[in-house]
Amino acid sequence: MSLIKSISGIRGTIGGKSGDALTPIDIAKFTLAFGTILKLKDAKKIVVGRDARISGEMVHHIVVGNLIGIGLDVIDLGLATTPTVEMAVTAEEADGGIIITASHNPKQWNALKLLNNKGEFISEKVGQDVLKRAHSGKFDFVEVDKLGQVTQKDYLDYHIEQILKVPYVNVEAIKAKKFKVVVDAVNSVGGIAAPKLLRALGVEVIHELYCEPTGKFAHNPEPLPENLSALSSEVKQQKADIGIAVDPDVDRLALIDEQGVPFGEEYTLVAVADYVLAHKKGNTVSNLSSTKALRDISEKHGVLYSASAVGEVNVVEKMKETNAVIGGEGNGGIILPELHYGRDALVGIALFLSHLATSNKSMNSLRAQYPNYVISKNKIQLEEGMNLLDIIQKVKEKYAQYPQNTIDGLRIDIDQDWVHIRGSNTEPIIRIYSESSTEQTANAIAQKMQKDIMAIIKEK
Repeated sequence: MSLIKSISGIRGTIGGKSGDALTPIDIAKFTLAFGTILKLKDAKKIVVGRDARISGEMVHHIVVGNLIGIGLDVIDLGLATTPTVEMAVTAEEADGGIIITASHNPKQWNALKLLNNKGEFISEKVGQDVLKRAHSGKFDFVEVDKLGQVTQKDYLDYHIEQILKVPYVNVEAIKAKKFKVVVDAVNSVGGIAAPKLLRALGVEVIHELYCEPTGKFAHNPEPLPENLSALSSEVKQQKADIGIAVDPDVDRLALIDEQGVPFGEEYTLVAVADYVLAHKKGNTVSNLSSTKALRDISEKHGVLYSASAVGEVNVVEKMKETNAVIGGEGNGGIILPELHYGRDALVGIALFLSHLATSNKSMNSLRAQYPNYVISKNKIQLEEGMNLLDIIQKVKEKYAQYPQNTIDGLRIDIDQDWVHIRGSNTEPIIRIYSESSTEQTANAIAQKMQKDIMAIIKEK
C-alpha cells in the first residue's frame, strides 16, 4: 500500500491501514486540513469534482461531508475533468477546489488534487501547511445551523464554450474537413467530455472506444503507445483521420495518426505550440524531461524557450515568469494561459484539429515536418534505505565534465543529447529519461545511467 504527498497532491492506494494508504481516515484528514486553511482566510465556497474511477464515489462522499462539516459551501460538479474543475473555481469565484483523481495511475489509486482560488495547483508552501495540519489531527467543526450547503452544477458546457472562443480555434476549417475521429477515453470522464467537444467543433463521425464512464479501465490508463493498441487498430479499421486518447481526468492528450501510428505524446505539445505561435508570438515553456523539439520550434518562430522543474505548478510558475503564450509537459499536457493555467486535453484537441485542418496535411505528413527525437523513459523502484539525494550527488560528480541542471534532480546535457534523473512526484521511483536522435542511442544513454545508479546503490 502507498501514500504519497507531493506538489501533485495527496495520492495513494485504496484500502489498508491509515497512514499507509489513502484510507477514509486519511482522506478526511487531508480534506479537513486544506478546508481549515481556506477557512482561516475567510473562505466560504469550494469546488469539488471527480473522475470516474471505482473509488471516486466513496472518496467524494468523504470529501464533501467533511467540507460542509467545517462550514464550507460546496459546488459539486460530480463527474468532471480536471481542467473543467479548474475553470469552475474561477467562474464561481470560489476560494479553492479539490479534484478527486489519480490521473494516469491504475484503478487501485486515487488522490486529492488541491487548487487555490485561481483554479491552479496550490504552492509548495501551502502544501506543507496542509501536511502539518493533517498530521496534527485537530479540527474544529461547526454547529448544525452553520453547516455548509451543497449545490450541484455541470461546468462542461461552459468549458467547451470558452474553448470555442479562443480566436485560433478554427471550427469552420474543422467542419469543412469532415474528419473521422476515434476516441479512447479509458472508461472515465473523457468519455463524456471528448465526444461533446468534438460535436461542438463540427466533427460528425465519432467512433467511441471505452467511453462509458464506469471507472473499470479497459487497459492501463496512462496514454502511452503500448496501452493504445486497440485505438490504433480501430483507427485503421474505421479508416479514421485521427485517434484521440485521454487519461482518466483528461489533462493529458495522446494522438494516433491515420496509419495507426502514435504521433508521439511529446509531439502533442510541439505541434500545438507550432500552431499557436503562428497566430500569437510569445515565449514557450516545458519541463526538463520534455523533448528539445519545443526549443527548436520556438527558435523557428523567434521566441524564447525556457525549461522548468517537472510538475504542473512549476511549469505554470515559469510560464508566468516568462510571459509564455503556450507551454506544458511532454506527457501530452497542453497549457494555454489564454484559457486557464492548467493542463487541458480538451483545448489540446481543439487546437490540434485546427492545426491539422488548416495545414491541409495528413497527420503522418504533419508529424514528418517536426524534428525527430526519441525519448527513452525508464525507472528504478525506490526501496527502503535508498537515499535519492546521495545517488544524485554521486552521479553529478561522475559526470562533472558535462553541463548540468539541478533545479529538479539532475539533468545532464551530453553533446546533442540529454539524460534526466529525478524522484517521481506520483510514485516511489527514480525516473530516468534520456533523449537522442535515435531510439538506440537514447536507450543506450538511459541504460548506462541505470547501471551507474545501480552500482552506486550496491556500494552502500
